[in-house]
Amino acid sequence: MSSPLPADLRDRLARACARRAHLPGQGTTVYRAAHLTETEGAFTVDVAGDVAVLSTYRAFPSGPELTLAERVAEVTGARSVYLKRRPVEAKHVANTARALLSPPDPVIGEAAPEVVALEGGVPFLIRPGADLSVGLFTDARPARAWVRDHAGARVLNTFAYTCGFGLMARLGGAEVVKNLDASRKVLSWGQENYALSGVEAPDEDFIYGDVFDWLARFARQERAFDVVVLDPPSFARGKSGTWRAERDYGTLAAAAARVVAPGGALLAMTNHAGVPEDLFAREALAGVRGAGRRGHVEARLGAGEDYPGAAHLKVLALRLA
Repeated sequence: MSSPLPADLRDRLARACARRAHLPGQGTTVYRAAHLTETEGAFTVDVAGDVAVLSTYRAFPSGPELTLAERVAEVTGARSVYLKRRPVEAKHVANTARALLSPPDPVIGEAAPEVVALEGGVPFLIRPGADLSVGLFTDARPARAWVRDHAGARVLNTFAYTCGFGLMARLGGAEVVKNLDASRKVLSWGQENYALSGVEAPDEDFIYGDVFDWLARFARQERAFDVVVLDPPSFARGKSGTWRAERDYGTLAAAAARVVAPGGALLAMTNHAGVPEDLFAREALAGVRGAGRRGHVEARLGAGEDYPGAAHLKVLALRLA
């Protein structure tokens, strides 16, 4: 069923953007300009430099959809607006209806295939027309800041995507950072992010492969890291079967705990909205105990200030003995 545009749409967008007006002054030009809690669950707006990304969570007819994009351009001042359609079934049809869900060209303005935007002064390469995910999950900004402040000497960044956590760890003084992902494409993108900050790293710091396989390999080699970042998808299919965060996170946490150095930290994350934080903490700590380790919650982090009322992202910094 299609959804009409709220009558006060422009005012809502303007108020939401005004709440983020201080972020560019803090060196952050990639952020969420309007969250679902501010739009009655209908859409979100993300900004990367002078480009905006409109994500719809309800079915809009083409006319109102274009009107919405025009309002986004008007309020944000964006030179281009890209569209992402995110119906409930999007995760199931993303591979077969990619052009529909994530049109490669903007619906408003000129094409901007690549944009360099800042997070806390750190540049990241954003590709607004590339896919549903454009290069940086801005809700994890507080978690990346935590890693920069607590990196230690050795960091393992699993499910690395474009290596934001790995880059922050290097900028925080880590001597060795391994970025691990099952996609060569995003690891290459991560290397471009490193280059933007002038950070040199050998190719062997960008590891293509299955996270479980590599965690087992590191454990056999008795490799240990001061921080291990676990940021898996909520749902995925792999060679070992189907992964579900609500069912399998404890097993993953156990595998990761085996390669955390004594006194080190496991940064456990999930963006599964259906998993309450207390349950997530119990599962993660049960995994730590299953690896024969002791640990406690040192810090609890969530989404950034540009995600008001959001409860989907849970981040636990677990300190292991």
